[in-house]
Amino acid sequence: MSAVPSTHSLQARRRLGDRFGDVFLHGLTAAAAAAAAALLLGIAWKIFDIAYPAISKFGFAFVTRQGWDAVHNKFGALDLIWGTALTSFFALVIAAPVSIAIGLFLSELAPRGARTVIASLVELLAAIPSVVLGLWGILVLGPFVGTHLEPWLHSHLGFIPLFDGSPQNAGILVAILVLTIMIVPITSSICRELFTGVPAELEEGALALGATRWEMVRGVVLPYTRSGVSAALILGLGRAIGEAIAVTQVSGAGSGIHWSLFATGDTLASRIAAQYQGASTNLQIASLVYLAAILLVISLLVNLAAQVIVRRFSYERTGGS
Repeated sequence: MSAVPSTHSLQARRRLGDRFGDVFLHGLTAAAAAAAAALLLGIAWKIFDIAYPAISKFGFAFVTRQGWDAVHNKFGALDLIWGTALTSFFALVIAAPVSIAIGLFLSELAPRGARTVIASLVELLAAIPSVVLGLWGILVLGPFVGTHLEPWLHSHLGFIPLFDGSPQNAGILVAILVLTIMIVPITSSICRELFTGVPAELEEGALALGATRWEMVRGVVLPYTRSGVSAALILGLGRAIGEAIAVTQVSGAGSGIHWSLFATGDTLASRIAAQYQGASTNLQIASLVYLAAILLVISLLVNLAAQVIVRRFSYERTGGS
């Protein structure tokens, strides 16, 4: 008959197992974090390594120079940076209120039976491949914008430089609308989850004190979730900055710096996607990868800005604790 293990031996075995589990968990999570950091550094190193010929030839003047002439090996990124900033900014300006409104409707106002259906339909937009959305932009959205929307904007708001120029089926405005459609599903889904996570006692307490539904949303829901909403919008901005295929299909591949949204344009990601496979010289390839390096830096700055914004809002909400 075997002896019953003592309590002391069982505790010793458990402590040994726990120590092994702690070491294994620590090593696994540390390796995953190190792999992510190494991957980021590896991508950055490879991009800057390939772009070095263009960096050494043009220097920082590449960022401030306009024009892209592959025949004479004269390249500049300023108009592409302008196109990226213009399309991404206005796409975010349009998508932000729409996304917040969708999130509020689904979390606060929609009937229970309709919430799941509408939320599923909104999230399905995120599943549409960008090339399909770009094709829809060429076949449907572009003709509508060029035939109806841009003429209306020009006739009513033509005195504003943004709406000056000749309406056409492809251009910056079409790219902005396509990017807006791509941003909305992501940001609205995150906003809905944030609004749903607001403690019910806070909302019910505001309503019990006599606040209207709008006052409750303005005074409780939005302040409670503003850091998360800001992060969601920055995430959408990052999606807009890095989008290539859909913008290539609808932007018109124009050049130059224009205030008019009716003009054709191009972005950093779009130029890389359109010309990399057909690049004819090593300097052109290096210049295109230089554009990728600029895009990488911009994306990192956007993410850093998002972290600063989130921390600032969190600091204010907790009273600086």
